[in-house]
Amino acid sequence: MGTLRFLTAGESHGQALVAILEGVPAGLELGGDDIDRDLRRRQQGYGRGARMALEKDRISILSGVRHGRTIGSPVALQIANRDWANWTVAMAVERLDVGDAERKSVTRPRPGHADLAGALKFGTHDARDVLERASARETTARVAVGAICRRLLAEAGIEIRSHTLALGAAAYAPGVQKTWEEIGAAEGTALRCADGALEQQMKAIVDSAKTAGDSIGGAFEVVARGVPPGLGSPRQWDARLSTRLFAALGSIPSIRGVVLGAGAEAPGARGSAYHDEIVYDAAARGFRRLANHAGGVEGGMSNGEEIRIQALVKPLSTLPRPLRSADLITKQPFEAQVERTDVTAIAAAGVVGEAMAAFVLADAFLEKFGGDSVAEMVRNLRGYLDQLREF
Repeated sequence: MGTLRFLTAGESHGQALVAILEGVPAGLELGGDDIDRDLRRRQQGYGRGARMALEKDRISILSGVRHGRTIGSPVALQIANRDWANWTVAMAVERLDVGDAERKSVTRPRPGHADLAGALKFGTHDARDVLERASARETTARVAVGAICRRLLAEAGIEIRSHTLALGAAAYAPGVQKTWEEIGAAEGTALRCADGALEQQMKAIVDSAKTAGDSIGGAFEVVARGVPPGLGSPRQWDARLSTRLFAALGSIPSIRGVVLGAGAEAPGARGSAYHDEIVYDAAARGFRRLANHAGGVEGGMSNGEEIRIQALVKPLSTLPRPLRSADLITKQPFEAQVERTDVTAIAAAGVVGEAMAAFVLADAFLEKFGGDSVAEMVRNLRGYLDQLREF
């Protein structure tokens, strides 16, 4: 078990999403605005569907914070689903004697979604029981947790951003790497792409897919700067920072691949060109690398460079023009049942990626520097940085 841990609960059309984050040290200044900011970012982006206009997510902090500061106890969070009024019968907790229509039962599994695998796993002919939890709506709670981790990392001077790398055929050329400042300038744009001309191509692809009743895949990159060397450990496979980042981002719905740094180029590269040469900077009294193909992680540990991790996102599974499927009860062929969907959620996916990366980095940071209070954590970090300067 790590220093930090969190659990989420709640269904896509249930009353609310909830989360509990345990392990946050006392003394962290935290308010609802710190979390609501990222909740809003998750709901933005060109190509989103009708639900984003309906839901206006806001956080309710139920415990763990007193007078604007964490007190060291578990932080409990709640995000109400505004659409709950339309689902009180279909998602009622108590037993109700209603038909399939009122229950909004789903017997036609959608290809690419959790519907069929979950129905078989749990022995139900109503995939509603499965899709409600498997829905990416759950990531709202993760973004709330990640916003707290982001605030914690900020106390140590660590910042996290993300940007869209690709959408369909519109993508950066291999080897192109956007700077921290360029990524920041993309915040608030339609698809959070740091190249304006490329973003226009992406928007045209979204429009084309929407007209065709289809969805489109893409890729995003999460970048963290200010991360000191030494987070994570090679002592065991699951202690490696790379392992933890791969698992965290890979757990996001629709993610089909996670790559550190220039990892996608590794199979065709020679070591002499791929590995990052090291120099000593006398003025800064520290080591640095002349490039960052490693993405800020070597040997399962952060190496002091920017952490850069890319995630590959599949096209969304729910399509306005559904694919063929077979009914769970009659076994007869049908077109798959349609739920509300987006053409793409790539801009939101990057925000969720930030949240998961923030959680992993905060956990690894507390593992090395943690204490019972933020002040103690910062003192421990300062001592370590002094040690590095004297190395």
